[in-house]
Amino acid sequence: MFSTKDLELKKIDHLGIVAGIVDSIGIVEIINNLLGSEPGEKVSAGQVVKAMILNGLSMMSQPLYMFPKFFELIACEHLIGVGVKAEYLNDDKLGRVLDKLFIKGLDTVFLAVSLNAVEIYQISLSSSHLDSTSFHVDGEYENSLPSVIFENQKESGSLEKENKESQSPQAIKLTYGYSRDHRPDLKQFITQLVCSGDGDIPIYIKAVSGNEVDSKKFGEIAVEYQKRIQVDSLIVADSALYTESNIKLMSSLKWLTRVPLTIKSAKNLVMSLAESEFVKSEKVGYSYAEKKITYGDIEQRWLIVQSQDRKKSDLKKLSKKIEKALTNTQTKLKNLSQEKFACAADARKELTKISKEFKYHQVENIEVIEKDPNVKEENQSKYYQILATVSENKDVIDQEILSAGRFIIATNVLSETELSSEKMLSEYKAQQSCERGFSFLKNPLFLADSIFLKSPERIEALAMIMGLCLLVYTLAQREIRAALKSLNYTVKNQLGKAINNPTMRWIFQCFQSVHLVTFQQKTDFYNLTSEMKYILLFLPEACRNYYRYIS
Repeated sequence: MFSTKDLELKKIDHLGIVAGIVDSIGIVEIINNLLGSEPGEKVSAGQVVKAMILNGLSMMSQPLYMFPKFFELIACEHLIGVGVKAEYLNDDKLGRVLDKLFIKGLDTVFLAVSLNAVEIYQISLSSSHLDSTSFHVDGEYENSLPSVIFENQKESGSLEKENKESQSPQAIKLTYGYSRDHRPDLKQFITQLVCSGDGDIPIYIKAVSGNEVDSKKFGEIAVEYQKRIQVDSLIVADSALYTESNIKLMSSLKWLTRVPLTIKSAKNLVMSLAESEFVKSEKVGYSYAEKKITYGDIEQRWLIVQSQDRKKSDLKKLSKKIEKALTNTQTKLKNLSQEKFACAADARKELTKISKEFKYHQVENIEVIEKDPNVKEENQSKYYQILATVSENKDVIDQEILSAGRFIIATNVLSETELSSEKMLSEYKAQQSCERGFSFLKNPLFLADSIFLKSPERIEALAMIMGLCLLVYTLAQREIRAALKSLNYTVKNQLGKAINNPTMRWIFQCFQSVHLVTFQQKTDFYNLTSEMKYILLFLPEACRNYYRYIS
């Protein structure tokens, strides 16, 4: 007779795709090899990391402190491993794995995974994009590393060895600093990210203290990254990289970066270069002019770029600034005209003083008037008042109009054949890859105020897990897009339009409500539609395996 006890319904949704990508790059095996195993453990460190990635990419508002409950609803053994039960994935186990990851070296762990993915999926590292962002945190955090090391020492019985290793990792400082989240009232940490130009795949991720300044760290990160990947990659970054000390530090690297217009020679160049010197780019709406420059004793090429869209925006902002400045200037002159001065020289001196504050306007028609005191006022002598009008300072305004929409990118690659002007522009525009990655990582799910995230070490370790989530997500997206384009096939987007470049978020949404049904020891899939099966054709074999009938 039928009984509900014979029926088990567990969610899979899109998590089979996530699990497949995790398997294809060997994350579980890599983590287990690096961290080893504990006596009698029911779930390995690698499986815990896989579980955290599944949770992070669940696209559910399911904070990490609900971790075991999350897996009670999921086909846990099917997705993670035979014998792995939800109750094994508890706060204690997660916390211990995060601690071990920190002790091993988070950049070492992440690079072992990312470089394996590079090799398996043949990801090009001809260019790499570097950027950073801040993540704010609530509450107070105390270092927990010493106690963790002590427990490890007891287990291994090797006090001297562990003591030496314990001195290498240093926890980041959760502290106040410049907040990209516009939350200066909260403590934060900074995450530095390097993505491949090919597919926006995160290759290197590093968390640093919340008060670190990009311009002081970017050069070091670029050098360290190049050393670790051992590939001659073009390092692309925003203007924080362009300092004299950084470009000297990176003398053996190839780099491309925006030049800050706070540098006087750069500002003069964008304000003085004639329109006739610019040539149209292949990229619609852009033109550029190239100059050879030596800065910081490093010979380099500067590409002065002009964007038509940016020019329109800059001119609109300039018009508003001039209008606001005129109102401010007229108010100051009106107030000045009501002041009484003991002599004409004092009046002119005060006018000279305030006119220095006028950027877009200049004073003209200056008139100093000598006035007699009011007869009702006793013991008063003659006084002076000053009148003036203002006009636009055309020289300044014309310079800003000329420089509108312009910016400079620089490189130390001097050969046009090795790195053309067009390639310089396209590589710089691709810098948005890091910004897209940060937008993904800003999902508040990752930094839930969970009970096991009680130390800077664990926050830092979780930042690395976030990077692994991004790695899996971008790999899946790169693969499905590449397959669709190479085979000249499409999938439908949210509006029913045929496209060949879907976002992985949309693909994940297409797999909602897929369940694994077990009835009388037989297993089947519920709600796995023909459309889903079609999509799976363009994903790696390891992903398809999770949606195949298993009995």
